[in-house]
Amino acid sequence: MIVEDDRSLSRSIYDYLKMEGHICEVALTFTDATQKVAINKYDCIILDIGLPDGTGLDLIREMKANRLTGGILILSAKSSLDDKLVGLNIGADDYLTKPFHFAELNARINSIYRRNNFLGLNEITFNEIRINTEDNQVYVNEKLLILTKKEYDLLLFFMANRNRIITKESIVEHLWGDNVILTDSFDFVYTHVKNLRKKIVAAEGSNYIKCIYGFGYKFIDI
Repeated sequence: MIVEDDRSLSRSIYDYLKMEGHICEVALTFTDATQKVAINKYDCIILDIGLPDGTGLDLIREMKANRLTGGILILSAKSSLDDKLVGLNIGADDYLTKPFHFAELNARINSIYRRNNFLGLNEITFNEIRINTEDNQVYVNEKLLILTKKEYDLLLFFMANRNRIITKESIVEHLWGDNVILTDSFDFVYTHVKNLRKKIVAAEGSNYIKCIYGFGYKFIDI
């Protein structure tokens, strides 16, 4: 989620991150941001400190008080060193000073995701599966796996939630965002899961993705 009241900047960030494969939402006010974090789980929140109806620091405090998870990257002006330090001390993961390069913003977001889900590693290994998150390549038994963007994101999502039941709804929200048209059928999720499983097994990998009837899927240790 991008919490930034400057409409031009928030739109530019949104467009760039979408081009990089991220699924984003925008909140222009403190009130909008608090409502969104209360009902949605975000991998990362890009947070401007100065908002028209509040401060980003209070949003961090509210998230921590309610034990809401998600990485937090503060956007701050050059002169706001004290705010940066306060933000880091109360739970922010990183900060970036305006003006900034979008490429650096993207790199810091990816770093926060790796740190929060994979101990900061650029290479994730699970048995015969190896993922290089810098070049987005997956190897099974050292054979390069050709995956679509959704299959790659789905595998990372499974790896970050090993041995947890993941509902089809959470997969849709994570891979497509809550702007996807909701239907009674999640056949498209089944198709992506089936194709990912098929490619792993074809490379002589184990079938780690199990269907939990009535709930969703689980990526299990065998």
